[in-house]
Parts: sequence; C-alpha cells; structure tokens
Amino acid sequence: MLMKLIFITNDDGVQALGIRTLAHLMSRLGRVVVVAPDSARSGAGCSITPTCPVELSAWHAFDGQDANDLLPEKGEYPIEYYTCSGTPVDCVKIASEQVLDAVPDLMVSGINHGDNASVSLHYSGTVGAVIEATLKRWPAIAYSLRSMEKLPDFSPYYDAILKVASHVLSQGLPPYECLNVNFPVVDELRGIRVGRMARGEWSGEWADAHHPHGKRAFWLTGRFTNLEPDSQDTDYYALDKGYTAVTPLHLDMTAYGSLDKLKGVLEEG
Repeated sequence: MLMKLIFITNDDGVQALGIRTLAHLMSRLGRVVVVAPDSARSGAGCSITPTCPVELSAWHAFDGQDANDLLPEKGEYPIEYYTCSGTPVDCVKIASEQVLDAVPDLMVSGINHGDNASVSLHYSGTVGAVIEATLKRWPAIAYSLRSMEKLPDFSPYYDAILKVASHVLSQGLPPYECLNVNFPVVDELRGIRVGRMARGEWSGEWADAHHPHGKRAFWLTGRFTNLEPDSQDTDYYALDKGYTAVTPLHLDMTAYGSLDKLKGVLEEG
C-alpha cells in the first residue's frame, strides 16, 4: 500500500501547540508536510497576499516554551515543517506548487485555539485554508477547540481527531465539500454529533483603545449570541452538551431557492 500524504496548516502559526499536536497525530496515518504561517494570522479568513512577495523556508526548531510533554506520541511516518510569511490560504497555494511532490490524500487545518462554529467560520483562517484546499479538490478538515489557552490539553480529542481523519482518508468527501470539526472544553467527550451551523451574530464588537497621539483607536472584541439555543441539530448545541461537533460545508453558495424567482422578475423582456 502506498504511503498516504497529509498536508497541514493553521492560522495560529507554526509554533502553536495545536498544529504540532495535529502533525504528531497525523504522522500515525501517513507522511506529513506542514506549511504554516510564521506567526499568528487569526481572522485571516480566505485572504491572500497579492501586494508583496511571500517568503517560504524550512523550519527545524521550536523556540520558547518546549511543549513536548504536552504532545502525543509521533507515528511511524516523517514530518516536514515549513513556514510562510503569508496567510493560511497562501500556505495552501504555495505548498501546492513549491513544496508538495504529489496531491495530498488529506489536508487538515488546526487545531485552532478558539472554536470556529456557527458564523465564526466565515472569519476563520483555519477554515479559509480548508476552503482553499477544497477548491483544489483535496479532501479537507478544519479542527478547532473552544479554548483560547496557549497550552490547552488536547488529549481528550485525540481519538475523535483520528476517527474523522481516518474516515475521510478511506471514504473521501463529495466534490467541493469539506468538514468543520469543533471540540468543547471537557475532560471526556460524550461522542460525536453531526449538525448544521447554528444561526448567530456578533455584537459590541469594538472597545476603546489608548492611542499615544490622541487619535481614535479601538480593539476588535465582541459578544457572540446563539440565535437558536434550543435547536438540537446545530454545532453550538453539540458543543454546549459536550460533544464533538462535525459540520459538512459546501462551497457552492448559490441560493437555489431564489433562482427561479429572480429569473422570472429580472429576465423578463
């Protein structure tokens, strides 16, 4: 059997514990190639870097606090690390043409520090990278944890991460579909639930910030409101109840229900 090729990126940067955890887990399933931003790009969404050159380099050292005691055991397959000065989407694009020697059997992004459930996935660089991979017709999964801690305990989620990845490796995904996987902060998961995006909204999104020259300045902040907290088929409900939330996403954003109505009104004459 040929060795599987697994590509990994994130939006928290190459030194984040989440991506190193994901790389170690995926090395149990195949050869791993990581191309990640050289620093955090949270909130990058599907953005790209069209106005300046993007740098790419091999990465061999993790400085700062050594988190080896927080990492799962590596698998039998090798891991290669590269850093990119661009966005998560840039990482996918540059890996495709300048790093990878074959089409990946699987692309995974994360593990993001902070959930990307409901409408938050639209802002996410973690999900943006998966969308780019899906446009290239690579099977792709985004993983996120509902915690902003720098060094969270990812161990309760190892089995679920591997279960979802193994399923996609063996069964694939429909064209232009990907998976968005979110984890609650729990000591033990209750299981996996597959559901849709909850409808939600952000409010109170700006807080005053001090500016040394007296200009108006603000920090982006905000409060999220789940607009359907009692709907049991959503990602937020699953997270609130202690389950892994798996949401299949389709990249075709066409509102098919409006096609005929608009044709009848706008194409007349």
